[in-house]
Amino acid sequence: MASSAAASPASGEPPILPALLLLRTSDASLAAALRQRFRVLDSFASGQPIPAFLAAAAAATDPPRAAVVVAGGVVRVDAAFLDAVPSLRCVVNTGTGVDHVDLHECARRGVAVANSGTVYSVDVADHAVGMLIDLLRRVSAAERFVRRGLWPVQGDYPLGSKLGGKRVGIIGLGSIGSLIAKRLQAFGCVIYYNSRRPKDSVSYKYFPNVLDLASESDVLIVACALNKETRHIINKDVLESLGKDGIIINIGRGANIDEPELIKALKEGRIAGAGLDVFENEPKVPAELQSMNNVVLTPHIAVFTWESKSDMCDNTIANLQAFFSGKPLLTPVLP
Repeated sequence: MASSAAASPASGEPPILPALLLLRTSDASLAAALRQRFRVLDSFASGQPIPAFLAAAAAATDPPRAAVVVAGGVVRVDAAFLDAVPSLRCVVNTGTGVDHVDLHECARRGVAVANSGTVYSVDVADHAVGMLIDLLRRVSAAERFVRRGLWPVQGDYPLGSKLGGKRVGIIGLGSIGSLIAKRLQAFGCVIYYNSRRPKDSVSYKYFPNVLDLASESDVLIVACALNKETRHIINKDVLESLGKDGIIINIGRGANIDEPELIKALKEGRIAGAGLDVFENEPKVPAELQSMNNVVLTPHIAVFTWESKSDMCDNTIANLQAFFSGKPLLTPVLP
């Protein structure tokens, strides 16, 4: 896959660190960990436009063979990107989703791809369940009610709904979806799911069609990857099938939901509420969503805790070290 991480230096000289493209904003801990082990070419620190930055990196005597990227960042890893830096043989994505990486093009060119694996799964599952409880019990809305001084004026706050007994349809029963299911089972929920194929390892009822899943569910949780098949998998028809008492939670990707249709359904009372951690045009969030009391919004933070950021750093370093040592990647992603 690759030669060893550093050439043997002459006696008394520091080791020659392998070049690495860094194409994402980075906190101090990740940046320091990378610079200890690699010669980091940082696109943000360079101040150059991306095309000029990539051209300079490709023209170097020791051009980079690996890159660190992130979904929603400054680049798409596609044919044009790979043409710009033909020396690349490894791309490590610090997130789970790889909708910004052309996996088939990478495979065709012999470029290995890794992601964060299951680093974030527990935290995202916790966040999804937290948003659902918040919506059903109206926690955030009730908190605003108290802070605005409305309790003494308007009296008791309207009742919410219990979580136990709810029929929850999970779209995408991968690592995150499975953890959500286990947590909600403990609350007494009935679990249904939609995935590319049935899973023999679970006893939950499988729905091959999202429309049918929605019609049988009180809650839909979007936990799938974003690709051509899942873009706007939640559309007008699915929202209609979910019905006026239904709730949507999205911790997948913003474009899994047709956002304008969701806004219309919420405004018209055709569904009861939504919990959204991801949006179609981040960081822009439609004003209509921000003004709704039956919507819980978070700024794409389901993946992030202090613990998960540390684990992400470790996973990124481990994948890069494996690549430069000629070993298999720890968390490879295949087309």
